[in-house]
Amino acid sequence: MSMSRTSRGSNGAERLVVIGGDAAGMSAASQARRLKGPDELEIVAFERGHFTSYSACGIPYWVGGDVSERDELIARTPQEHRARGIDLRLRTEVTEIDVEKGGVRARDVDSGEESWTPYDKLVIATGARPIRPDLPGIDALGVHGVQTLDDGQDLLDTLTSARGRRAVVVGAGYIGVEMAEALINRGFEVTVVNRGREPMSTLDPDMGRLVHRAMEGLGITMVNDAEVTKLHMGEDGRVRAVATADAEYPADVVVLGIGVRPETALAKAAGLPLGEHGGLLTDLAMRVRGHENIWAGGDCVEVLDLVSGRERHIALGTHANKHGQIIGANVGGGYATFPGVVGTAVSKVCDLEIARTGLREKDARRAGLQFETVTIESTSRARYYPSASPMTVKMLAERRTGRLLGVQIVGREGAGKRVDIAAVALTAGMTVEQMTALDLGYAPPFSPVWDPVLVAARKAAAAVRNKTP
Repeated sequence: MSMSRTSRGSNGAERLVVIGGDAAGMSAASQARRLKGPDELEIVAFERGHFTSYSACGIPYWVGGDVSERDELIARTPQEHRARGIDLRLRTEVTEIDVEKGGVRARDVDSGEESWTPYDKLVIATGARPIRPDLPGIDALGVHGVQTLDDGQDLLDTLTSARGRRAVVVGAGYIGVEMAEALINRGFEVTVVNRGREPMSTLDPDMGRLVHRAMEGLGITMVNDAEVTKLHMGEDGRVRAVATADAEYPADVVVLGIGVRPETALAKAAGLPLGEHGGLLTDLAMRVRGHENIWAGGDCVEVLDLVSGRERHIALGTHANKHGQIIGANVGGGYATFPGVVGTAVSKVCDLEIARTGLREKDARRAGLQFETVTIESTSRARYYPSASPMTVKMLAERRTGRLLGVQIVGREGAGKRVDIAAVALTAGMTVEQMTALDLGYAPPFSPVWDPVLVAARKAAAAVRNKTP
């Protein structure tokens, strides 16, 4: 196989090659197509799976039955992309990037046939992969990671054919917690094995404890401070139990919810720059540092944390779609930038809403910040209004300056999306004192006179004042 040094298409147009057919990759391709027609820009996109432009975040709700059909998670089909003039090649995996010559080697997953495709401009949107620890029995049948629609379908097939109704979830982050609830909804007995002190390590342990109680209230067995050492399998090759140093937990299906890592093996082999978390490093325009014609976005990149000033890896569809829009604008001849993130995320366990933004206590300490922490209890509506439910708000503020550093919220209906108030305040660099004057909407069905976030801001402002000489 050889590769021509010219990467222009047959009509003389520039060629954009996109690796990855989900949020970031296809958003970039679509935005670039809006700005440049086929006579100016040829777009070739490679996707190793069967699907494009889908909501990976919705997979637990599809598995759990809240979303009835897989295709409801698909925002744009391959046929729709092709109708817009994008040469989309499914079931095709890119196996090598030649930066010097400007080309990619791709392999047809079904036939094994390989070919080179030259490019003028390249977008890397390879996403992230579920962490799969190197443990005895990890490759047993019935052990699933959940990252793609193909993964979700494989898991559903296992749930349908499983001989028993015992499930073990390894890990208690967002995916682990959401999958535990989904399995409960499917009628399984669920045990969650978590090596942390409490579930949801994106929260401080005192807030994670509230999630722990809610999970047990659903009938989920929580095993904290436990490390999986082995997975036992039967003679048929199927998983039978999950072992820790102290116990064994019978399992007819195992779901890995340990987290994800950037999928950057291709980029690393090509000599592209990676950060300390293994993600690609880009500039504000999402261009790979040191490479004029290569961009990267989505779960395979690291982004700037606007609060700590450090690079982070955050795998969220919101960021991936924004990255794609920015890349597409720049590839298409426009200009756009992605300034960074504050680390906002929201999830739920049954009707318990869980939200966070900014820094946890250990993040602030790692960044060398001195801070004050306050926690308040309030309600989602005026206390006298029907269906008012409790919520807990934890807030971190920088000592002396009073700058908001982070907020965590756990509560019932109406709690989770309140974190957006804090996300805006963090992005604007507001102090907790300034937050107390925010003109938020009020009526008894929606909020107490003092919104819970503002109650926490008042308490944090007082704590800062008391510690300021």
